[in-house]
Amino acid sequence: MGWGLIIIFICSVFFPGIIVRTKSITSGRKGPGILQPFKDFIKLLKKGSVYSSTTSFIFQITPVIYLASVIMAALFIPFGNKPGVLSFSGDFIMFAYVLAIGKFFMIISSLDTGSSFEGMGASREALYSMLVEPAFFILIASFAMLTGYTSFYDIYNALYFNSYLTIFAGAIAVYVLVQITMIENSRMPYDDPKTHLELTMVHEVMVLDNSGVDLAFIQFASFLKFVIFGSLISNFFFTPEVPFYIFILIFIAIQILLAITVGLLESFRARYKMRYNNQAIVTLIPVSILIFFSVILILLNQR
Repeated sequence: MGWGLIIIFICSVFFPGIIVRTKSITSGRKGPGILQPFKDFIKLLKKGSVYSSTTSFIFQITPVIYLASVIMAALFIPFGNKPGVLSFSGDFIMFAYVLAIGKFFMIISSLDTGSSFEGMGASREALYSMLVEPAFFILIASFAMLTGYTSFYDIYNALYFNSYLTIFAGAIAVYVLVQITMIENSRMPYDDPKTHLELTMVHEVMVLDNSGVDLAFIQFASFLKFVIFGSLISNFFFTPEVPFYIFILIFIAIQILLAITVGLLESFRARYKMRYNNQAIVTLIPVSILIFFSVILILLNQR
């Protein structure tokens, strides 16, 4: 059961580097190597953290809690024909709210700094999370209704794309999960991780006061979140008949494709204007409802 978790950790080392390399190639620059983000992470681990006298213990414990919440969320993810380390009925609900715990601490940690800029970023982070949450639950709950199961492992193992409607629902699900991945990781077009204008920043402005080991934990948690959501997408392409080693190749290929997609999106798309972000995120809810209606039609056709 732990093999999936190990591979997720390995992929998280290379994922951000592939994004950076893709952006470098598309802009005609030599750019850093694939392992550069991981080298920066190691460098941060060797540095001490600096704390403002304004902050309390909340600010100091948040990076550990944030990383721990993401690692725990990874334990729910099935890997091919093997269930997650933690697998039970309704585990997708636990998955969502374990991630929410980490995000909650990130929000109150940024408020703890007393900075108006970080408070502004925390407000946006909370709003975006609230708006995207219904889309995720509608998506997973629709497939739970289709398969009759409520755990990630059972849902994916009972899911077959053997009709036009199921393929349509699966394609929309992949689209919604890619968009959720971009929102959860504060990437383009919803946020620009490389911007230096505090008035338009979301996640980056929340971690302005973090340094050293604390910043390393936060960055590595972001690396893991990319791969975790990529894992949810990868499992759509698995059937019980596929050998485990084949699924490993499929998993790695989809992670690379997702990283390249993120790099291309950030290279060729402009970020949304801040006032349009809410509208763009809310749009994912009716798109997810299309999956729900598709599932209803599938169930009616089976009768």
